Amino acid sequence: MNQDLIPSTLSDLYNNMVGAFSVQFGKMVELVVTPGWRQYQLIIILFLWALAFLLKALTQSRWEAWARARSGWPKWRLRVLVQLMRRLTLVYFVILSWSLYLIMQHVTWPSRSYFIGVLATLAAAWLAIALIARLVRNRTLRRIFKWAMWVYATLVALNLTDDVAGFLDGVAISIGDLHISALGILKAILLIGVLLTLARIGTRAAEQGLQSNDDITPSMQVLLAKGIQVLLYGAVFLTAIRTLGFDLTGIALLSGAIGVGIGFGLQKVVSNLISGIIILMDRSIKPGDVISLGDTFGWINALGARYVSVVTRDGREYLIPNEDLITNQVVNWSHSDKFVRLDLDFGTSYDDDPHKVRATSIRAVKAVTRVLSGGSHEPVCHITGFGDSSVDYVLRFWISDPTKGLTNIRGNVYLALWDAFKEEGISIPFPQREVRLLPDGVTAQQIVEE
Repeated sequence: MNQDLIPSTLSDLYNNMVGAFSVQFGKMVELVVTPGWRQYQLIIILFLWALAFLLKALTQSRWEAWARARSGWPKWRLRVLVQLMRRLTLVYFVILSWSLYLIMQHVTWPSRSYFIGVLATLAAAWLAIALIARLVRNRTLRRIFKWAMWVYATLVALNLTDDVAGFLDGVAISIGDLHISALGILKAILLIGVLLTLARIGTRAAEQGLQSNDDITPSMQVLLAKGIQVLLYGAVFLTAIRTLGFDLTGIALLSGAIGVGIGFGLQKVVSNLISGIIILMDRSIKPGDVISLGDTFGWINALGARYVSVVTRDGREYLIPNEDLITNQVVNWSHSDKFVRLDLDFGTSYDDDPHKVRATSIRAVKAVTRVLSGGSHEPVCHITGFGDSSVDYVLRFWISDPTKGLTNIRGNVYLALWDAFKEEGISIPFPQREVRLLPDGVTAQQIVEE
């Protein structure tokens, strides 16, 4: 490509573009200035807009009352309804202008409704773009999408798309067989934006569908959702490369070399990614499980590609790397089932009847909320030994909701034992020491000898 020809080529293209736009603008000015149906159409358009504004003022309260009564509708339908209510004037104008345009096309010359058709097309396009743009969550991207689509709709309505496309296609860089033009870049950006939006919607729909399927375990739901997300976004990436004109076979070697370098520099990241896949596949932990890892005790909130989110009882959320869950010892309190057994140690005086102590402690623990009873989950109390100052016992009971905390249930059981022992006259011994004051001049050795 001859670089010296680029400035003159761009200048010619720019002059041609400006000339074409000037011709179209001149035609529009001539249509407006020349007396006849052109002025009538402008008056009709202004009248239709005023009528739409008046209809909005007269009917807005009724529409709002009707909308409030639709509380049982799905959320997406309610969002569309809210957006239409915000643009009620534009909605009325679209209906009125298109109705009048179609009628005039059949009862009079088509040229007498040209301006009305152009404004009706633009109004309908603006309304559709405003509704579709709500799918884009990012505010900046939403504004870019709106302006880009509005410009395109305006060019289509004014029949300027071919001239603009020719100008943008001429602004290009050619390197060998690779030809990148401004038009191609804009098409690629638009296509990528649409595909990313569709991929996000598809991923969300797949996650909701998997979560509602009770036949699939939570870990497999996360694994399938992540797989669908990777496939969709990978397809968007490959489509973007092909749209820009890059040859995938040509960048395969380069991407492989880059991948090897990244692999050495991101060993921990790759290790966490692989560990996350292993965790999802072997189903050792899943969302909702209660686990203990070191000093961290809580329930799994979410499984990520790099880490596991664990929420503790104090509201803290720990992001534990997946590698730690593979290499370290993890206590899963709810791996095979949701039932957890807790042990409480206590002691009573040698003067108390052990049979009575066991019966009283079992009766007391059964009265505590969250403690299970019956079948294999019946509370039990056993003597574990004869201590220096007490008979030692262990009280074992089961709960089915460890996510609600373990310390609080232990505290409630201890309180129940305290109340029950007070009521039954059972004492809890404690070590006692006798202190003797020696007379002046007398040593402890003399007292021992005596």
